[in-house]
Amino acid sequence: MTSPEHRRPGSGRRVHRDRHGRGLRGRLVPATVPLARTKAEVFDDLVLDTVETLERRFAKELAGVEFAVEDVPPDLNVYDSDVLEDGEVPLARLLPGRPGRQEIPPRIVLYRRPLEFRAMDREDLADLVHDVIIEQVANLLGVDPDELA
Repeated sequence: MTSPEHRRPGSGRRVHRDRHGRGLRGRLVPATVPLARTKAEVFDDLVLDTVETLERRFAKELAGVEFAVEDVPPDLNVYDSDVLEDGEVPLARLLPGRPGRQEIPPRIVLYRRPLEFRAMDREDLADLVHDVIIEQVANLLGVDPDELA
């Protein structure tokens, strides 16, 4: 039999408590500890590491370039030449900017899930992300990827 003090006001449901009368516990790991980081946050950090390294070396050339991460590529039947593919699956896309009245800056989009799927571990993912970004920046600047690496 439940006593009235263990019921939520306005509901017939019992409040779950442990044997010491305490409620649910908080997080087991603080948010600042790496264990609490999601795959998406880790992936974003890998992208930022590579982009920051490139921006230090090529600040002028990459001044207006935007870098973005999407979980999966859009569902298209045919991809343009601006898409870096592995077989049939897009890994990244380069959207060249458009000058003019409504200027649109160049944008490089990485697709997180296909890249994660191809990596065996975090180090492999870091290398793959680095290689894909180098490839896309080289295409944007019109240089050989070996010159950027």
